[in-house]
Amino acid sequence: MDHPSPTIAQRALVAGSCASVLSAAVLALAGQREAGSAAAPINAVSHWYWGDRAFRQQGPDVLHTALGYATHHSASIFWAALLAWYLHRHPQRNSPAQLALASVATSAIACLVDFRFTPDRLMPGYEHRLSRKALAATYAVFAVGLALGALLTTRRGSARPR
Repeated sequence: MDHPSPTIAQRALVAGSCASVLSAAVLALAGQREAGSAAAPINAVSHWYWGDRAFRQQGPDVLHTALGYATHHSASIFWAALLAWYLHRHPQRNSPAQLALASVATSAIACLVDFRFTPDRLMPGYEHRLSRKALAATYAVFAVGLALGALLTTRRGSARPR
């Protein structure tokens, strides 16, 4: 039985969720090591709503951690949607190597937009709690998550032109 190709929305949800969970794990590990709290970097993401006090929130709580993670997850799905749209428009780019390359490019664009073109109030926020090395690791793992999610939603044989 031939299964239908996943929709752009389905691919975005899977790839964005993989990227979100994996990059949040890196944020938590780096936060524990560098800020003394696994929740601190995710809490900082909620600064768009709570202001600068989100940068100082150490422990997990519903107000900062839940909103921070929901924001991070939503942004991850947004970037994954752009990747899914690109892959839909270029089905020949669905080989594992091409998925990896497109995922790295998507993550690099996300990083560039996050830190060069986004107003301060809408920047990720975790840059206030983590080193540049930790940020680089976060975006690298974000790319891995995008690629993993994209690979999981790639139909066998879809990399071949039809």
